[in-house]
Amino acid sequence: MPNWGEILEEAHATAKNGKLDCNPLRSKYLAALHAQTGRNVIAYYSCWLNRPDVRNNRLMSITDVDMNGFMSTVNKLDRTKGLDLILHTPGGEINATEGIVNYLRYCFNGNIRAIIPQISMSAGTMIALACKEIYMGMHSSLGPIDPQVNGAPAHGIKEEFEKATLAFKDNPSAAQVWVPILQKYTPTLLGECANAIKMAEEIVGDWLESGMLKDHPEHKKKVLEEFGSHTKSLNHGRHFGFDKVKAAGVNVFRLEDDPALQDAVLSVHHSFIITLGATQAIKILENHLGSAFVQNG
Repeated sequence: MPNWGEILEEAHATAKNGKLDCNPLRSKYLAALHAQTGRNVIAYYSCWLNRPDVRNNRLMSITDVDMNGFMSTVNKLDRTKGLDLILHTPGGEINATEGIVNYLRYCFNGNIRAIIPQISMSAGTMIALACKEIYMGMHSSLGPIDPQVNGAPAHGIKEEFEKATLAFKDNPSAAQVWVPILQKYTPTLLGECANAIKMAEEIVGDWLESGMLKDHPEHKKKVLEEFGSHTKSLNHGRHFGFDKVKAAGVNVFRLEDDPALQDAVLSVHHSFIITLGATQAIKILENHLGSAFVQNG
C-alpha cells in the first residue's frame, strides 16, 4: 500500500483546476480494506488536528448529530459480517456517545472492532472500549475517559473541593485563602460532577462486561482505574500508547503484527487526513460502499 506522500501525489494527479477531489481516494482505500478483511468498514474522522481554527466548534466532537451519519453509513451493510470502526476523534458528549455505542452494538450484535490509526481520545476511547477488540499501532493513542464538566475534569473539581473543605476544617484561620475556592463550587456543580463520574464508570463498565471482558470480568476494575482515574492520568489529554493499554487488561492487538492490515488501515487514514486538510469538512463518516456523511464548517 502507498504511504502518505504517495497518496497525496495520487490526489494531485487527479486534481481538476487545481482542486483536489479526495472522494475517489477514500472510497478506493476503504473498499480495499473491506476486500482484505471481509468485514464492514466505517471510518469516523474529525478535523481537530488539521483545523485549529474550528476547535471550538462542537460539531467537530461527538454529538447527537453523528447518529444521522451512523444511520446513513450502516444502511445497506450486511450486518452479519461485523464492523471495523476506524476512529479519529478528540471525544465529545457522553450522552451522544452512549446512544451511538448502543446503536452500533445492536446493529452488529456486538461484533465490532475498533481501529485506531492515530488517536481517539476521551469519549472516542469510550467507544473503543465498548468494542470486542481494539487494534493500535505503536504510534496510536487512546486517552483518559474521566468526564469533563464545564471544560474541567469532574474528578479534579471534586478533589479540589474535598481538599479545600478538609483544609478549612483543620485550619479555620486559613479561611480567607480557601473561601474563593469554595465559592466556585455550587451544590449543583458538585452534583453534576458526581453524576458524570458515576455515569462514565457505569456505562463503560457495562460495555466491558458485556463485550471485550465478557470472559475476563476480573479485569474491569483495573481498566476503569487506568482509564478513568484523574489521579492516575493527571491530565485529560494524556496519551495512552499500546503498551499501557495492553497492561491495563484491554483486549488490544498490535497493527504491526499484521503488516497487510496495517498498510490498508494507514492508506485509509492518509486519504482522510488529506481530505480534511484540503476541504472545509470538519467531520466525515464513510463506509466501504462509498456512502458518506460529511459535516462542513
